[in-house]
Amino acid sequence: MDYVWILAQTDANQAPSRIAPKHLDSEGEAMTTVPSDANAPAQRTATSRSPWLQMLPFVLIFVVMYLLLFRGPRKKQQEHKQMVQSLEKNDRVRTIGGIIGTVVDFRDDEVTVKIDESNNTKIKIITSAIGKNLSKEKK
Repeated sequence: MDYVWILAQTDANQAPSRIAPKHLDSEGEAMTTVPSDANAPAQRTATSRSPWLQMLPFVLIFVVMYLLLFRGPRKKQQEHKQMVQSLEKNDRVRTIGGIIGTVVDFRDDEVTVKIDESNNTKIKIITSAIGKNLSKEKK
């Protein structure tokens, strides 16, 4: 591509006699020729902006993505971890599957939950399956 055509409207008294193309030099910068003076050399026009200014939209998009994709879930994980660490015996819990029971015993990553008082039914679940601590929410 050797020419870049720029069409613009000017005042009637400043209108050029013809439309002149902008020539591109070897570095890809636009060269403007003045149509009224054929003997004058071509002038360079500044067409590039600061590289920091060009990167600003990408930086803003990255910051928004960090806040939405990484910070939110990490905060929820920390809250869940604190809730699981604060579990005690006889706390009422609800699992992510909707099972409600009472904590009987807990170990490293395993909790025993009593779900039926009459039959003394107990199940073992992992700590990540606990959705809420109902005993702490009532207080």
